[in-house]
Amino acid sequence: MSDLDLDELRAELDDFAQPQKKNGRSPREERIIAGFEEIQRFVEKHGHPPFHTEDRDIFERLYAVRLDRLSALEECRSLLSSLDHQGLLQPASAAGGFAEPVNDDELLAELAGAAGAAEITELRYVRTSAEKRAAEEIANREPCLDFETFKQLFAAVQRDLDMGARTPRPFVRDAGFLKADIMEGQFFILGGQIAYVAEVGETFRAPNGEYDARLRVIYSNGTESNLLRRSLQRALYKDETGRRITDPAAGPLFAGESEDGDQASGIIYVLRSKSDHPTVAANRDVLHKIGVTGGDITRRLAIAKLDPTFLMADVEIVATYELYNINRTRLEHLIHRIFDAARLDIEIKDRFGHPTIPREWFLVPLFVVDEAVGRIRDGTITDYRYDPKVAALVRE
Repeated sequence: MSDLDLDELRAELDDFAQPQKKNGRSPREERIIAGFEEIQRFVEKHGHPPFHTEDRDIFERLYAVRLDRLSALEECRSLLSSLDHQGLLQPASAAGGFAEPVNDDELLAELAGAAGAAEITELRYVRTSAEKRAAEEIANREPCLDFETFKQLFAAVQRDLDMGARTPRPFVRDAGFLKADIMEGQFFILGGQIAYVAEVGETFRAPNGEYDARLRVIYSNGTESNLLRRSLQRALYKDETGRRITDPAAGPLFAGESEDGDQASGIIYVLRSKSDHPTVAANRDVLHKIGVTGGDITRRLAIAKLDPTFLMADVEIVATYELYNINRTRLEHLIHRIFDAARLDIEIKDRFGHPTIPREWFLVPLFVVDEAVGRIRDGTITDYRYDPKVAALVRE
């Protein structure tokens, strides 16, 4: 083949050669554009900009963070403005969700892998949603200037919890709690503090389509925050020790039948002794042993004659009250405190001759015990005590 033929062939091949791109963009700018184009493809596919919320998948949340970063940097907005046919970029003052300063290294790390990659497989240098919420929630807490207004409320709730008039119940997602509204006046336990919802603001629709409201939440340590209702719900669910505190009349504490979701806790029992001890015989109709148990009380009664706490004699059951979702120990302490003024002072010797002073026997008519249980149920027991002089519950 002649030199002329070779020159002609080389010229023809040159016509098909891919010209080298010379657009003057740096590798960094190419990565920024590639990352922004991925966001644009997401918007074209889903019909909305990416959201940060936890219910979105990891890739959408990454796109949302990236868009905030691109909007926050003037250099990026200038580079991408001609490509932004969807109006995604915002001025720095309006870029939502990104308030921290961003340096070039962080931006490059965020956009790394965007150019030349089909999918994003790793989220870099981005805090988790849980970390963001926790940091935001803590940062938003500030001293409650009018805490004295709420101080007595917290004291009353703590007293109710100690006495069993209120119950801390765990959150159950399957029960639909996260879909339920948090209302003004409710109490919760969050991060080891009692939280009181003092105010609920106007309901609005969040960007993710959920309805939400701004709350004023007062904490028992004298601080307050104005977090969103959904944020409080999720924080309570994520906190392993998080609880909602029931109202004094929230559901049956004592009932013959349980409701769905209730957990059986045991029974309150009221016993009458058949002892021939002179003091017992003289007061048999009003002398009662009152206690709380999680087991079968009848099994314990089988050995009553051998147990000084049963006055070394047979007993009969005169009343029982089945209970649900309540602390048995605290409830028993509450009942014994109410009737403390009528506690029987008697010494009984056990089968080995050792003296014992039983502590669960009270000189109280059965109808008063029944009234006390009713007042524990409706939460009014904190206002009453038993007066042996009139054999009745009286207001303190």
